[in-house]
Amino acid sequence: MALDFFASSSERACVWVTGAGGLIGHQLARAAAPFSARGRVHGLTRAELDLTDFAVVRGVFHREQPRCIVHCAALSRSPVCQNQPALARKINVEATALLAELAADIPFIFFSSDLVFDGRQGNYDESAPVNPLSVYAETKVEAEKIVMSNPRHTVVRTSLNGGLSPAGNRAFNEELRLAWQQGQTVRLFTDEFRCPIPALVTARAIWELAAVNQPGLYHLAGSQRLSRWEIGQLLAARWPDLPARMEAGSLREYCGAPRPADCSLNCAKIQRRLSFPLPGLADWLAANPEEPF
Repeated sequence: MALDFFASSSERACVWVTGAGGLIGHQLARAAAPFSARGRVHGLTRAELDLTDFAVVRGVFHREQPRCIVHCAALSRSPVCQNQPALARKINVEATALLAELAADIPFIFFSSDLVFDGRQGNYDESAPVNPLSVYAETKVEAEKIVMSNPRHTVVRTSLNGGLSPAGNRAFNEELRLAWQQGQTVRLFTDEFRCPIPALVTARAIWELAAVNQPGLYHLAGSQRLSRWEIGQLLAARWPDLPARMEAGSLREYCGAPRPADCSLNCAKIQRRLSFPLPGLADWLAANPEEPF
């Protein structure tokens, strides 16, 4: 597989991956190793480049002149966004707008979320109308509009991503494992549904999507619709050494930042562009018993 944005380019050509200190960005940088002979994939962490320092970002961009940007960095924890909407907008919207402007003439892939939907329907495809319920989701919708105004650019809405992050606490599986290691009992909803996907699968799909160079709006998630409770059961079976303390709950009892009930995604569009089938979480866990998760 050849990456088009490395074709006929100098040795200095690079691809930016923002948010490399997070789960998806980290996996994207790792998965890019096969392409290192053809160009440099630069995984940018917050410590290395503060995306809200716009003057510095412009300077680094013009110095490195990346041939493509995959933008994963975000303020993604919904309660934090709910409590700090100005910060959420600066990181999720304004920084995205700057990068999209700088990348006006090159491929730009922006990560959005299944939470842009209100969860009343489920099985959302790309034509479904958005209706964000939280500040986090509102910032993603606003950023999507900015990105999609350029026909060269791409928005990828994803769901819960699992795996191992550099900090050890970014993925849904890491949060659950930490809670159980600390002896906590976790309340998991039986009526809140997502389509979880391993982040390394997400990374593989993104690099394949970048290679075919067909911009647009895509949904990228696992092929299995699962409740939070069902996800917990799968992970409890994965970690028999841990005391899996969990109890079933319902969204009807929940008080806090708005949570859509069913944000399951229809991924038929992106599936047609991939060389492999998107797995469901249960099948992936069964097929990869030795993979850290």
